Amino acid sequence: MVHSAAPVILPSLLACDLANLASEANRVCPTKDDYVHLDVMDGHFVPNLTWGAPVVKCLRPHCKAFFDVHLMVTDPEFWIKDMKEAGADQFTFHIEATQDPRGLIAKIKEAGMKVGIALKPKTPASAVMEYAGEVDLVLCMTVEPGFGGQSFMHDIMPKVAEVRGAFPALNIQVDGGVGPDTIDHVAKAGANWIVAGSSVFKAQDPRATMRLMARSVEKHGNGKADADLTPL
Repeated sequence: MVHSAAPVILPSLLACDLANLASEANRVCPTKDDYVHLDVMDGHFVPNLTWGAPVVKCLRPHCKAFFDVHLMVTDPEFWIKDMKEAGADQFTFHIEATQDPRGLIAKIKEAGMKVGIALKPKTPASAVMEYAGEVDLVLCMTVEPGFGGQSFMHDIMPKVAEVRGAFPALNIQVDGGVGPDTIDHVAKAGANWIVAGSSVFKAQDPRATMRLMARSVEKHGNGKADADLTPL
């Protein structure tokens, strides 16, 4: 589905060598024009624990990249101030975790962060349609949230296409099981913000893998000719 939203590839730090978080972040995203994805899990909304604002804050001085923070937590409202002070650039919350999405969106914007709204695999696109015009990004999970390394869920692609059809210029993110083998599927469906964990950090050349995925979005999403794609 052709659209105007530019490709952004976001390595998911959950898949890196966590004992060397700062060096791993800079290995794949060394500049201020790069983006990294940080998964915050509370062990309640999802059955796993990762890191919170203190870890994000510790990493911030050592990494120039844009911090895309995905909060898989109960009561995301509680973490707005902490995440802003920690250095988050974008705060993505789950539609399933709040009773007042519009109020939460307003609070995140007031704190000075960009806003994303996420959907679990079983949540329909209709759940976010009335809010999508008010946020910077819609995230369609392509695995069940909570753990890395899961298999890509092809049946989420119609949901991605439904959101893209309604919002041609919106940033649409996919997260879970995305890599060189699955990127064409998400690019054709209309996603342009691509979260990739193991496929980037385990690659022999992470930056080349990121460029390959960006090229797929340019070709299948932006409709560019092969000669106009980002060089490998």
